[in-house]
Amino acid sequence: MKKEDLENLLKSLEESDYYKNIDLHIHSNESDGKMNPVDIVKQAKEQGKKHIAITDHNTIEAYLSTNILSEEIVIPAVEFDCFYKGVLIHILGYGIDIDNQNIKVLFAKSKRGRKCKIYRALHLRNPQEVIEKIHQAGGIAVLAHPACYWCINLDKFIQDLKNINLDGLEVYYPYKGLRGIVKFHSKNKVLEIANKYNMIKTGGSDTHSKKLL
Repeated sequence: MKKEDLENLLKSLEESDYYKNIDLHIHSNESDGKMNPVDIVKQAKEQGKKHIAITDHNTIEAYLSTNILSEEIVIPAVEFDCFYKGVLIHILGYGIDIDNQNIKVLFAKSKRGRKCKIYRALHLRNPQEVIEKIHQAGGIAVLAHPACYWCINLDKFIQDLKNINLDGLEVYYPYKGLRGIVKFHSKNKVLEIANKYNMIKTGGSDTHSKKLL
């Protein structure tokens, strides 16, 4: 899917779509999830999903090791661990060209770099470089679960990220489990900021389990 077409698709989706037939935040066992990529796609099709994205941490191995990109419902994606203004953040890259050479420098060099949270936290990436490489790979850069980030002024925090070309915010996110505990802002606040700065709004379950939500 071309970047323009993906942008138009994402802009056309509403909150109800993300809680029904779209899931753009899923982890496979190629990072810290429990389900293999092929089974994820199988379950998604059985559930009638229209679009999904496997967003493994710092790797696209789910796409390289299978042929799931041949499925029309699959949007290639990745989630990078970054450090910005003293805060650990995650940036999602949607619609990336998995063969692009520019973005490959950001991928984990070992299994620990995609599976181990502690190891990942010690090897954080620069968000400006991450956004730049996502764009060079033809993708769209989105801040994952924004309500989780500890910053007094979330509006200013996101505005500064937008100034280094962040495209969107993951507005429609369930904030369950740990994310529900480590949650410093509201979903409504994230939605307000996304609308204020005319940013793309996305959503997903952040599934790590053996069953899609």
